[in-house]
Amino acid sequence: MKRALLIGINDYPLGNELHGCLEDVSNLLTALSRNGDGTKNFDIKALTNIQDSADARQNIEQLFHDDADIALFYFSGHGYIDANGGQLVFPNDLMSYAANPSAKIGIQMSEIMDIANSSHVKNKIIILDCCHAGDIGKDKVDNTSHLAHGVSILTACRENETAMELGGHGLFTELLVSALQGGAADFGGNITIGGIYAYIDRSLGAWSQRPIFKTNVSEFIPVKKVQPKVSLQVIRELTSLFDNPQKLFDLDPSFEDTNSLQIKHSVIEPYANKENVTKFKLLQKLQSIGFVEPVGEEFMYFAAMNSKQCRLTTLGQHYWRLVHEDRI
Repeated sequence: MKRALLIGINDYPLGNELHGCLEDVSNLLTALSRNGDGTKNFDIKALTNIQDSADARQNIEQLFHDDADIALFYFSGHGYIDANGGQLVFPNDLMSYAANPSAKIGIQMSEIMDIANSSHVKNKIIILDCCHAGDIGKDKVDNTSHLAHGVSILTACRENETAMELGGHGLFTELLVSALQGGAADFGGNITIGGIYAYIDRSLGAWSQRPIFKTNVSEFIPVKKVQPKVSLQVIRELTSLFDNPQKLFDLDPSFEDTNSLQIKHSVIEPYANKENVTKFKLLQKLQSIGFVEPVGEEFMYFAAMNSKQCRLTTLGQHYWRLVHEDRI
């Protein structure tokens, strides 16, 4: 069972309105709800312009209340930080704070951590797109993070940074959605929270807001699956194509299917051979995911036509061993 709670708030009082949070929730709902093949992924509850922090807290507690496989909490709105730590801001609490500065301004990030840390859900994911979001999970006593097993946190920025809106939506969430649409997928089409962080981190410049990622898991499980570029069946051909991971695979023009007398252009002996062409297509697919590279040529086509070689990359050698050991 996988469920998600998405909260987005634009409608803040006292001139504190935001403009992209509702669109962020809508886009993330679409990206999370189904896998790449159309099968159901997350069962999602979206709360937009929720006014009261007590209502939000009740929904957060419900999200993490049992032993589901994954529970994901996402917040897009205002964040605030003071001597007591970071807080998620809600409209009614902001009004109370304006009238009485000693009043609580929202939900303490530490409260959310307490709920997640005590949950029996197997994998708990917290994603915050708000200012000062990086404060979540930080212990105010020793300035370290305390995450129970199974908890992962991904935030738009550090504790002392603001989260940017760009073109009517959050910059961080735009990248998050892009990652879920396939940008963060591994060779097998699996999208994990670690892969999402890596994708967002690569996409932001050194002078931009910096995402924060904290996790305490023994393994990453897929948040979503999309169609892989290359099937697992092709990857399992690594050991049949290469006797050992260091082998250089000899190529010649017979591997290139366009090198045929039936096609009107210059051809080179030996002409295209069906068995070799089949192997070459597999090698080209493996090259597309970084497992194989030509030797002495930039492209596989010229490696074949000029009778050069190809070899496994370091990543290809790693997966050759996994196939050889029957681990995939």
